[in-house]
Amino acid sequence: MTSPASHTARLSASLRLICTGLAAALTLAACGGGGGGTGTLSNPPVGTTPNTGAADPDIATLGDAFDTYWNLCAKPRTGIDPYTGKAYPDKQGTLRDELTFLRAWSSQYYLWYNEIPTNFRMSDFTDPVDYFGKLMSPRDKDMYHFTYPSAEWDKLTNSGIELGYGVTWSSSGPTAPRTWQVAVVEPGSPAAAAGLLRGDVLATIDGADFINGSDAATVNRINAGLFPETAGASHSFTLKRGTAPIAVTMQAQEVTALSVKFTKVITTASGKVGYLSFENHNAVAERQLIDSFTTLQAAGVTDLVLDLRYNGGGLLNIASELAYMIAGPATEGQVFERLQYNSKIEAQQPPEIIRFGSTAYGFDAGAGTVKEGTPLPTLGLRRVTVLTTSGTCSASEAVINGLRGVDVEVNVIGATTCGKPYGFTPVPNCGTTYFSVEFQGVNAKGFGDYANGIAPTCSVADDLAHDLGDANEALLAAALNYRTTGACPARTSAQAMAIAAPTQVRPMASRIAIFNRPR
Repeated sequence: MTSPASHTARLSASLRLICTGLAAALTLAACGGGGGGTGTLSNPPVGTTPNTGAADPDIATLGDAFDTYWNLCAKPRTGIDPYTGKAYPDKQGTLRDELTFLRAWSSQYYLWYNEIPTNFRMSDFTDPVDYFGKLMSPRDKDMYHFTYPSAEWDKLTNSGIELGYGVTWSSSGPTAPRTWQVAVVEPGSPAAAAGLLRGDVLATIDGADFINGSDAATVNRINAGLFPETAGASHSFTLKRGTAPIAVTMQAQEVTALSVKFTKVITTASGKVGYLSFENHNAVAERQLIDSFTTLQAAGVTDLVLDLRYNGGGLLNIASELAYMIAGPATEGQVFERLQYNSKIEAQQPPEIIRFGSTAYGFDAGAGTVKEGTPLPTLGLRRVTVLTTSGTCSASEAVINGLRGVDVEVNVIGATTCGKPYGFTPVPNCGTTYFSVEFQGVNAKGFGDYANGIAPTCSVADDLAHDLGDANEALLAAALNYRTTGACPARTSAQAMAIAAPTQVRPMASRIAIFNRPR
């Protein structure tokens, strides 16, 4: 349950370009090994030497993590937090205080708290992030345990800002031979200035063979170029556009991503169809979605194609607003998503329900802020078509599931989604924001069992040869055709293989569902 009223400050609300779909910024490994990425943890070996440190505290007597251990830091920050305008809450503590907070919080809130291993001790660790990496179920079902530096997370969630070039890659994975193509170029970004286009194929980075390179030195060079750590870092790239090589140099910078990329009206013989490309459920998305639906409503569209192929998730309140703007007043007050916590939390609090609502939540998003209570525009549709890939994840899947829960017909065109019915409340402590699965979401009918993904109505591979929003692009063309004929396009074996293969490379934060609850 939430801690007393003294902990009423809202936790960070937004999200950025996190791990859209299955790929969390795929850091490459030498010799074709597995990838890691933002939030991937490297834990020290446990039990290899005798442990003479202090015994761990008794979990049963730890008490409430937020009342007792929150913000007790081995190295407290000082000064003003630029995102809250208040002094950092840090107080002088110890490393053990930080570890105890993580253990107490995990015991209280982690969805699978009774599956946390016990074959390690606090005294085995000198880094809270490494310790946190052990506080999770060892089963394959939890692939979403990660951290961010709090300053970086706040930029992501509040402003949609990330450090990089402003390009999203469609990736065959980290193992050589690699095929990575440009999927999205952010307007005004270094990638846009360099002239990169959707479909360009990455060939070399700083002279290293990106496609086939697998020795340690080559992989290190590739990673340094792909995932720059400082603004202004300059790297050279060679790409192929068809058979023609294209050489560019890009400097990394903090890129502000547009959540809504395209809004257009497509005139068909049977009426006007709206098209909306939506990529991030973050705080700045609230204003952009309202503007988009206002445009579509004024145009009199009678159907909608919602393109979520690169949307890895984010704020569930944004997801519920999006669903309401699609379905309209008939859904007001109904359950969008019921959050199911672990048995201890469920026994201590009333059901946590996110409902379809007719007004804006009012996220603090700077110049794009929407006032709380602002009426939402709506199309009032009983049918919608959603475009998906394996990068469609978490809060995006909740939109599909939530609409189906109130009997809106949702036709899915593309690939099976990533399969993540789980969510988080981000928890900052001592400069690090921690993400540990706290709940599973179910719709108004009690359904949330899509850990293997939501299957498409029509399986269609992402078409990188056409721009998003082009009526000839394969997913959109299939959606428009299915709307009138009810038939899926025929597929060749090569197309069938292409449907499930690519993932989108973005930071880990994009494949999550976030619910903000007071602490």
